[in-house]
Amino acid sequence: MKKLLLATAACALAATGATAKDVKIGVILGFTGPLESITPAMGDAAEMAMKEVNASGNFMDGDTIVADRGDSTCIDATAATATAERLVTSDKVKGIMGADCSGVTGAILQNVARPNGVVMISPSATSPGLTTAPDDGLFFRTAPSDARQGQVMADVIMGKGIKSVALTYTNNDYGKGLADSFQKAYEKAGGKVTISVPHEDGKADYSAEVGSLASAGGDMLVVAGYVDQGGKGIIQAALDTGAFDSFYLPDGMYGDVLMKTFGKDLDNTIGDVPGTDSQGAKDFIDLAKKAGFDGTSSFTAESYDAAALIMLAMQAAHSTDSKVYKDKVMDVANAPGEKIYPGQLGKALKLISEGKDIDYVGASAVELIGPGEARGNYKIYGFKDGKRVTLEYK
Repeated sequence: MKKLLLATAACALAATGATAKDVKIGVILGFTGPLESITPAMGDAAEMAMKEVNASGNFMDGDTIVADRGDSTCIDATAATATAERLVTSDKVKGIMGADCSGVTGAILQNVARPNGVVMISPSATSPGLTTAPDDGLFFRTAPSDARQGQVMADVIMGKGIKSVALTYTNNDYGKGLADSFQKAYEKAGGKVTISVPHEDGKADYSAEVGSLASAGGDMLVVAGYVDQGGKGIIQAALDTGAFDSFYLPDGMYGDVLMKTFGKDLDNTIGDVPGTDSQGAKDFIDLAKKAGFDGTSSFTAESYDAAALIMLAMQAAHSTDSKVYKDKVMDVANAPGEKIYPGQLGKALKLISEGKDIDYVGASAVELIGPGEARGNYKIYGFKDGKRVTLEYK
């Protein structure tokens, strides 16, 4: 009888194992390109959420999440599309955490995600144009639109009593969208943009652009660029020529490389990046430290949350089919339901499996509005003795 029971148990285990499967989720970020210094931590954050889910054993029918990384390059839409095509058609990913930069995100959405019916949740694509882009209900983002960031920038700069600025932006969807949003809000508040000049990434010398900006004048230079590319070059040229010593740096310019490069020369600089001082943010930073990466780095919280939302929506739909679980993303992200914070993904999966509602707050105080948009919060920061310091949250 004992042998019979053992045999029966063995058969049951074998049957259970037979039904469990690997579920691949793509992690598409610019591991090369103008944001390559911040994307490794973003990828680590997304994969930390996946490891947390796997460790709980509560996902679906014992399925295992497998991360599948791909390089968006941030700026090359053709290369990004090819990467996404491989992940979707060859690797059979069931969702995409990404992409990062707005232009490549839009290209992947239209050329790969929509034709193949695959959910995308971007942690950092912020162009206002993505709000109205056709998406078949497949596209979401955990970072707020630059329509909101432009207003935040205007509020902060006007709050400092700065009534005129020169403006330069990286010449792509992200830069142009943010520049337009900021200029509209700033001028409505009574400020003056003396000049708005695009710059190309990858140049060795930005003295011509800085010359035009300096000729127009302004009490501050707003640099809506990329921290590892043209944005840094613009700052270097401005400091070298003495054209400006006061800068405003939005989210694409947030990175430790600036402190290492410019040190105390940034002490007249302020900027913003999506962020919150919520309990979830603090919990996430602690978890990230244990996992071996910097949880205060740009868009890491949003990356963790993007990956979490994909998995929680799958659980709520009891399906890894994007066409099915896309309708659950907003449900798990918002009230009503028990609030869920970083480190509680296993608990959330269990609650969902019991038929209970959850309200995923996560690391970035997630609240999705409209067509999958993040309402969003911003950390305003400055520099003191070459070190970055937090000033306030908006």
